[in-house]
Amino acid sequence: MHRYRSHTCGALRDSDIGQEVRLSGWCHRIRDHGGLLFIDLRDHYGMTQCVVDPDSKAFGLAEKLRAEWVVKIDGKVRRRPEGTDNPDLPTGTVELFIADIEVLGEAGELPMPVFGDQEYPEEIRLKYRFLDLRREKLHQNIMTRGAIVDSMRARMKKAGFFEFQTPILTASSPEGARDFLVPSRIHPGKFYALPQAPQQYKQLLMMSGFDRYFQIAPCFRDEDPRADRLPGEFYQLDLEMSFVTQDDVFAAMEPVITGVFEDFAKGKPVTKKWPRIPFAEALRKYGSDKPDLRNPLVMQDVSEHFRGSGFKVFARMLEDATNQVWAIPGPGGGSRAFCDRMNSWAQGEGQPGLGYIMWREGGEGAGPLANNIGPERTAAIREQLGLKEGDAAFFVAGDPSKFWKFAGLARTKLGEELNLIDKDRFELAWIVDFPMYEYNEEDKKVDFSHNPFSMPQGGMEALQTQDPLTINAFQYDIACNGYEIASGGIRNHRPDAMVKAFEIAGYGEETVIERFGGMYRAFQYGAPPHGGMAAGVDRIAMLLCGTNNLREISLFPMNQRAEDLLMGAPSEVALKQLRELHIRLNLP
Repeated sequence: MHRYRSHTCGALRDSDIGQEVRLSGWCHRIRDHGGLLFIDLRDHYGMTQCVVDPDSKAFGLAEKLRAEWVVKIDGKVRRRPEGTDNPDLPTGTVELFIADIEVLGEAGELPMPVFGDQEYPEEIRLKYRFLDLRREKLHQNIMTRGAIVDSMRARMKKAGFFEFQTPILTASSPEGARDFLVPSRIHPGKFYALPQAPQQYKQLLMMSGFDRYFQIAPCFRDEDPRADRLPGEFYQLDLEMSFVTQDDVFAAMEPVITGVFEDFAKGKPVTKKWPRIPFAEALRKYGSDKPDLRNPLVMQDVSEHFRGSGFKVFARMLEDATNQVWAIPGPGGGSRAFCDRMNSWAQGEGQPGLGYIMWREGGEGAGPLANNIGPERTAAIREQLGLKEGDAAFFVAGDPSKFWKFAGLARTKLGEELNLIDKDRFELAWIVDFPMYEYNEEDKKVDFSHNPFSMPQGGMEALQTQDPLTINAFQYDIACNGYEIASGGIRNHRPDAMVKAFEIAGYGEETVIERFGGMYRAFQYGAPPHGGMAAGVDRIAMLLCGTNNLREISLFPMNQRAEDLLMGAPSEVALKQLRELHIRLNLP
């Protein structure tokens, strides 16, 4: 028999009854049932109930065992007594009657229990991550994440993509987020950077004639912590394709992402045919460029009903042509208490309040706004929004470019408070037609809105003849349940158009050559039209594991201060190491 095990802790079944077997694992739970000791033995594969009685020579040692001790157990498989089966365990019809126990590794007093699913402070969980990872839910999440990556990889290869690995040590890129820098020992005073994304390398692969590339790429950004991104590093399904239009990228990737979701949705519906929502429409209808389409609420422009009305606050605002009034429907929210609660919430978000109209029995509007604009206008708003008695509408007014984010928050809050969001589905959509440029108020100049490498819609002609702020890019995101899970674009592969695009944003050709010399040089020697995208592995795994915390799907994450509490990183280094790198510290 093998030194440690003949079977795993998830393997034994009725067909093994009567066999002498050997198991090794962790003591998950130990129960004393008046003379009989039960040990739930756990390993990576599952759990087996082991039992020992006082007549066994192993009983004395069994009494000394504690949670998370690692033991080897020899014994005979037998049927569980009638009425004691555990249908939740694959091994739940059998148990191992213990003949012998060997302790392989004792465990000290635990800083946090492995048994059970109770919440523990994040600091403890991250410091003792190896214990946290033994817990069933987190252990399963990590295995699911690995299976999701396997599914992505298999589907990409089936779609004709080939997997490449691009460099981890690369050149610093001044645009985008802050780089992680790596000092060069061989070249004193010079630095490599860890890649924020393989963007330039994957485009260079298209210049090199490889046609379809993908990788599960690690990306590094020295950003301040964000709720929807792990500090330091994250992984993405990165891909690029040659000789493609935007539609070709969509046709290739929609079945891959849909298929991955269907593989792990556990029967929850997944969008079959994804809608394509222009960026401007997404802001206007949902107040977000990553809308949660499980929320049925759609905002509408109701400015006409307030123009010249008795509600002077809105009427005066609308004298400025840039201002609008948007309505967010609130079906079932037509009580004074609920409307006042939403108003208080808005004030907590730093707003002056949230105007509302309620529709009572008989269909009459109620509330300060209704009283000011009169029954005719109130009825017209109700009809436009398709509301009925017992419903309400909430209003946001001003310059939409300044209030759309708050309007989106209010839409989400209403959907949650009124229980309108179907949590048991995955709603996927393409967000398209992102603006190429935006006006930077701080620097008083036109700037790139998103990705500077995207092809402008209309190409060189648009760059030469259109107002830059009206140019859209061949740029797109994938939104799912309120998260952006992928971003991409058709690339600007023409050197003259690339220089012109950067000129509009205030950068000369010399800047393009200095910052993106390798790619710009490659464009001079026959560049194919190409495009691609990158999908966030971490966010997709988070959604499919049913959690809203990225730490629940990552092996060894950092805390919100970008510290690895388990390994003690970042840490000070020896003076000898600094001298080798020709670095002297200048601490604040």
